[in-house]
Amino acid sequence: MTLPRYQPMLATAWPAPFIESGWHFEPKWDGIRGILGWDGSTVTIHTRTGAEVASRYPELVPSKTVPVCVLDGEVVVLSGGRASFERLQQRSALSPVGLRDHPVSFVAFDLLHLDQRSLIDAPIEERRNTLESLGLSEPFVTVNPVDDGNALWSVVVQRDLEGMVAKRVGSPYRPGWRSADWRKVAHLHTVKAVVGGFTPGEGGRIGSFGALVLGLRDGDRLRWIGSVGTGFSDQDLSAIRIALGEMRSSESPFHPHPEMPAMTPVEPVLVAAVAYRNWTNAGRVRHPRFRGFAGDAVEGVTWEREGPG
Repeated sequence: MTLPRYQPMLATAWPAPFIESGWHFEPKWDGIRGILGWDGSTVTIHTRTGAEVASRYPELVPSKTVPVCVLDGEVVVLSGGRASFERLQQRSALSPVGLRDHPVSFVAFDLLHLDQRSLIDAPIEERRNTLESLGLSEPFVTVNPVDDGNALWSVVVQRDLEGMVAKRVGSPYRPGWRSADWRKVAHLHTVKAVVGGFTPGEGGRIGSFGALVLGLRDGDRLRWIGSVGTGFSDQDLSAIRIALGEMRSSESPFHPHPEMPAMTPVEPVLVAAVAYRNWTNAGRVRHPRFRGFAGDAVEGVTWEREGPG
């Protein structure tokens, strides 16, 4: 049976958790978004970019008792009850060790098609109820939404989860749309880091800079923690580029690292406040976003104070 292809519905970014009648709330998962099709014998999984990746995750096959369906959800590796994107990346190779140590799950949060019928125009609560009746079992997971966004947010913060998504009661599924009927609230942390260099600008940033290369004091040099290239206004870009030109240095302030990007070093005198999602095991910040500059003394912006752990 040939199943229809659906693009995933996308959520609108929302600045803070909220309580509002007519909304349901669920956790935001840190994995790979996938539209999973099951025709009764074979599985397809298409990512947001349209790539077909089912062969990477051979364990994601529903029971034969599950009817023909199309699910929207997230491929995750669960660790201690939360999704670990880094462990999912480590699983990318289909080695015996990867399959054994990083088994994946599929968190199904929407049902788009069942047997011969499209459900995208049905209200979300109807799609949810039908999803629950499918009889999915491990490695498939479904999560019940809640009505209290602030209560869920407390759990998100306590367990350091990715964030949460609010979905309007009665709303249809709109493939490929970034809809106001879905709101995503990201759970971000903030780190203060020293600017030790910058990468060249490309595209619309030719003549400016691409990203600020960040570090934390570790002994007499900086320990590289990543680069931030988003969150800048046009005014920020212009002012920072002038400052960087005046701060150029002939010597890198960083400890050498083989994965550090090609950059122009600068005198380590600026401290940036950067929002980020979490730390990788390698000691880099994930999804950094520039928030502004801080007045902290560079000497106090250390790996011991600002780093993970």
